[in-house]
Amino acid sequence: MSTANPSPLWQPTAEVVARAQVTKFQAWAAEEHGAPAAGGYPALHRWSVDHLDTFWKAVTEWFDVRFPTPFTRVLGDRSMPGAQWFPGATVNYAEHALRAAGTRAGDPALLHVDETHETVAVTWSELRRQVGSLAAELRSLGVRPGDRVSGYLPNIPQAVVALLATAAVGGVWTSCAPDFGARSVLDRFQQVEPVVLFTVDGYRYGGREHDRRDVVAELRRELPTLRAVVHVPLLGTEAPEGALDWTELTSADVEPVFEEVPFDHPLWVLYSSGTTGLPKAIVQSQGGILVEHLKQLGLHCDLGPGDRFFWYTSTGWMMWNFLVSGLLTGTTIVLYDGSPGYPDTGAQWRIAERTGATLFGTSAAYVMACRKAGVHPARDADLSRVRCVATTGSPLPPDGFRWLHDEVRDDLWIASVSGGTDVCSCFAGAVPTLPVHIGELQAPCLGTDLRSWDADGKPLVDEVGELVVTNPMPSMPIRFWNDPDGSRYHDSYFDTYPGVWRHGDWITLTSRGSVVIHGRSDSTLNRQGVRMGSADIYEAVERLPEIKESLVIGVEQPDGGYWMPLFVHLAPGAVLDQDLLDRIKRTIREQLSPRHVPDEVIEVPGVPHTLTGKRIEVPVKRLLQGAALEKAVNIGSVDDVELLRFYENLARERG
Repeated sequence: MSTANPSPLWQPTAEVVARAQVTKFQAWAAEEHGAPAAGGYPALHRWSVDHLDTFWKAVTEWFDVRFPTPFTRVLGDRSMPGAQWFPGATVNYAEHALRAAGTRAGDPALLHVDETHETVAVTWSELRRQVGSLAAELRSLGVRPGDRVSGYLPNIPQAVVALLATAAVGGVWTSCAPDFGARSVLDRFQQVEPVVLFTVDGYRYGGREHDRRDVVAELRRELPTLRAVVHVPLLGTEAPEGALDWTELTSADVEPVFEEVPFDHPLWVLYSSGTTGLPKAIVQSQGGILVEHLKQLGLHCDLGPGDRFFWYTSTGWMMWNFLVSGLLTGTTIVLYDGSPGYPDTGAQWRIAERTGATLFGTSAAYVMACRKAGVHPARDADLSRVRCVATTGSPLPPDGFRWLHDEVRDDLWIASVSGGTDVCSCFAGAVPTLPVHIGELQAPCLGTDLRSWDADGKPLVDEVGELVVTNPMPSMPIRFWNDPDGSRYHDSYFDTYPGVWRHGDWITLTSRGSVVIHGRSDSTLNRQGVRMGSADIYEAVERLPEIKESLVIGVEQPDGGYWMPLFVHLAPGAVLDQDLLDRIKRTIREQLSPRHVPDEVIEVPGVPHTLTGKRIEVPVKRLLQGAALEKAVNIGSVDDVELLRFYENLARERG
């Protein structure tokens, strides 16, 4: 692994290194806090995990975090779970997100784009005014610190205003995208019992309008704790009976009042995909998210007041919360509401051009779709302002790195990042001062003691192991909702290695300090003792032009055998003939491992995904092991239930 990519694909220039915020932070931290002045990022990272308290104190000082009540210590208790950050301190996330209004009132804070690709700006002063007005109205509705406020909203400015107003009053925000069906939303919102619901009448996607008024009516019936419903007329309809009008609630010229809440006061609730049961309701804190996102966006993503930050996401994915936090650094954030591929596959690149995006974030799947569709971003759009293309959602295959380098710009900073909803941040990824090697994440993130461990808890280098984090991170969940004894939280991350976070990914830490992600460890392919992540299979197989998408499953059988089928969704016009079968098997044998050549290659009508776009592996495995559909998966978490019925029928036919 360490010698696979001896030459980097991209190397930052001396000017880029000198200009980077992380370079300036290191020099300042060396003077003020004893950080190493030499040794670059690797030395800074080592210091950040060896001196955790000092590092995080330095982050709060560098970014001028305002604590109305000061903290007594940085880390009161470092045990996991249960780490106690900045005890005694009070803080408010929304106050920091709106600070740029004081100096750049007329500059855009938000740029909103829909499928027409027309751009609408919301200035910092207007954003602050709307948040002030809505926060006052929430207080008049009786919303108090700790009350939950929910949004059934697309990626539009109103969603950002609602989140910030909720945080300003000390409420707890939670959201779902309007493409979620009623059952999926209720599986999430019923757990947290919201008192206010912000909702649209519908949304636009793929050139069509989708009316959601019936879903909203069902949500209102099934959420008895609601005191108020706020109507956002995206499709232009009248507010339903008993609902409040968005415009009226946000029309006053009121300075926002920011509730001073404890550092560990809940900020929002995010949800796991919920493929095998009720989604986990993951609670993260105002202070923990504030300092983690300042570090991640300000130092790792190198964002500041001159930047424009675009990440394709929906309000049902943690990346939307991450995008909103771009405001913390004074960055203009770009909100795109619509299909990523409308009217054609190259649409996101044109949005990056029209909004002047400097950091463009998307999914690895979108990059590979562009490659397969023959999109030429640099030829068809002016991307001269884009400094960085970042990807997440799944590992970016080597061909994705090469395609971005060849088709966008040869001096492009490509940042494949990996983290999770569980921490609403990255464990490893973007570092503006380090080289980029094909197929690799640049490095573990500051303050994150990332390790690769074997089954016995021994560290590995240049070998595949479990992704673990041995030090607490401020944005780790403070708890799960409705988990009073903490048992579900403990069992989710700490049951394998006591006191150490196990995330459920296979990774390799290379001897050069970079990171390779191999996919989920709970869907690992273990053939004759040789373990491989499913992502490695997908990367190899989906290079073949006939394969649109694939799904590989390893099934332990009652007789001790192991069946490993590869399901392939073919591109239009392709045929799974003997020639293609031979090429699939030869590709895996030669590029990966002869042990991982599939036992069967089976054509399927499609690959099922979660509502946030991740391939569903474990539930399909359970179906193939004979589980009934309703026991194998939470149907409300799936994008196409009929596809799962195909796999259920296949399992039945095979006996």
